[in-house]
Amino acid sequence: MNIESAKLALKKYFGYDKFRPMQGEIVQAVYDKKDVLVLMPTGGGKSMCFQIPAITLEGVCIVLSPLISLMKDQVESLKANGISAAFLNSSLSPSEQNEVENAALNGSLKLLYVSPEKMVSQSFLPILHQAKISLFAIDEAHCISSWGHDFRPEYAQLGFLKKQFPQIPIIALTATADKITRRDILAQMNMQTPEVFVASFDRPNLSLEVRPGQKRIEQIVDFIKQHPGQSGIVYCLSRKSTEELAAKLNMKGIHAAHYHARMPAQQRAKTQEEFINDNIPIVCATIAFGMGIDKSNVRWVIHYNLPKNMESYYQEIGRAGRDGANAKTMLFYSFRDVTVLKDILTGDENAGSREHVDLKLAKLDRIKQYAESLICRRKILLSYFGEHQQGNCGNCDVCLDPPKVFDGTTIAQKALSAIYRLREQVATGMLIDVLRGSNRREIYERGYNNIKTYGAGGEYSTYDWQYFIQQLLNLGLIEIAYDQKSILKLTAVAHDVLFKGTTVKLVRMVSLKERRAAQKVKAKKPVSKRQRVRDELFERLRQLRREQARERGVPPYIIFSDATLEEMAAMRPTTAEKMMRVSGVGEKKLQLYGQLFMGCIQSFLREKSGEGIGILKE
Repeated sequence: MNIESAKLALKKYFGYDKFRPMQGEIVQAVYDKKDVLVLMPTGGGKSMCFQIPAITLEGVCIVLSPLISLMKDQVESLKANGISAAFLNSSLSPSEQNEVENAALNGSLKLLYVSPEKMVSQSFLPILHQAKISLFAIDEAHCISSWGHDFRPEYAQLGFLKKQFPQIPIIALTATADKITRRDILAQMNMQTPEVFVASFDRPNLSLEVRPGQKRIEQIVDFIKQHPGQSGIVYCLSRKSTEELAAKLNMKGIHAAHYHARMPAQQRAKTQEEFINDNIPIVCATIAFGMGIDKSNVRWVIHYNLPKNMESYYQEIGRAGRDGANAKTMLFYSFRDVTVLKDILTGDENAGSREHVDLKLAKLDRIKQYAESLICRRKILLSYFGEHQQGNCGNCDVCLDPPKVFDGTTIAQKALSAIYRLREQVATGMLIDVLRGSNRREIYERGYNNIKTYGAGGEYSTYDWQYFIQQLLNLGLIEIAYDQKSILKLTAVAHDVLFKGTTVKLVRMVSLKERRAAQKVKAKKPVSKRQRVRDELFERLRQLRREQARERGVPPYIIFSDATLEEMAAMRPTTAEKMMRVSGVGEKKLQLYGQLFMGCIQSFLREKSGEGIGILKE
């Protein structure tokens, strides 16, 4: 089998003219029967790396996939493209399972998706030995390693595959794995002289933004109203937060649902199904709403709280813009999130060895540094995964709106002096109350109202002081003693500011009003060489897609992705030949939907021509 056959299958079944970077080399390695480890960002095209070999090689590809909903979506997508695929999991009746197993044995399937539990069960072993298997594909392979951020015991048993089927190549794929996790995956899977492919982790279509964690709900409501009709996810740290936030959004007239692991299974499944089918535009969720999201038209992801590590953050924001079209991400950050996460990590009885706990705390510190940084965020994100970017990205909040600094020496001296006079025995909340001259009983009981700096910062709000103290931490003037109830301590540098006249530059907080004004004039960054538009025609095509999805009982993005509709709206194809030039339109989809969508375009052009403003685009 050669790469030219793969390219023909890519165009025929998926409607793409060429592979993305590294995909072709990975497919060739599989053709050469090599074991392969693939690190590729969410939305980067991992699935194509095993689906194309599966389609073109003789036999069936066994795909291990962690979630039932994910299997269902992937199988539906493959079938929509004219590819024979099925899944085996607990959602099927015994007769349905027998039917799928027989299809795998008689050679009528090209891809068979199975759960980790099914893969390692004794009942499935005879099927593996009797079927003609072309390839084993292990999706979400970071779950194999106890060093990873989402370890699953069933994955750790997969080492038997190479021992019992040494001639069948294995491809393990993940979007998030640091170096220690990569080494562990290779060892656990018993891979033989494997090839390791690490694709670029850059997702230029994702804008990156971090905001201070004050007035989060007001900011989220404002953001959603600026992006009407778009699908989005808000990730929250606690189950209670998901319920409360969804309720508050609904009170504001924004249709949203919540999702967490303690909900009844039937309710979870319904919420996910409604979201995937565009019936619920917004879901407020814990990380339980995770790997099962194969929805390509999620246009934004918001983190209500700081994630535990960069891997989780990157994986979660990667659920936006999987179709390659523009998408936004926003992360709210506060000290309280860091404190809560630290308590969770150190108090978890199942956290593992001291070494594992220390690693998790170090990773928490890295995501904290990312949130506090005042340099290009994409540079920090890429460097974490071992990738160096020369210039600034131009598509993060720091690049688009470089921070405005001012002389904050007096503000810093007030805060540092208060910490000093309070004998370095108070946490952030108490410090702010003292600076603002609060009348809390505890302040009077401890005599804090008698220190010289009591009320010295009353001209600033609590929100302002939280922002200033965050910067003093980031500048290394103070530190948090997490092991002493998070009290604030002065550093050596702080003494230079207090006693030697060292100046301090702080960043001015941007108000919500200023942020809104800036967003109105901010130009959109182009992210694709192909022309794309979101205009009136795009909205008509999106409505047609929705109607077809309802008729056929599939999610809208399985018909066509947002990116494909954007290209259609820009190119306005009115013949089959021109429609095939649109990325994402393969032979099967042209056959199923070509006439409908071309008819919609022709109707639009006639209507606009009648108004005297239409120009037929080639």
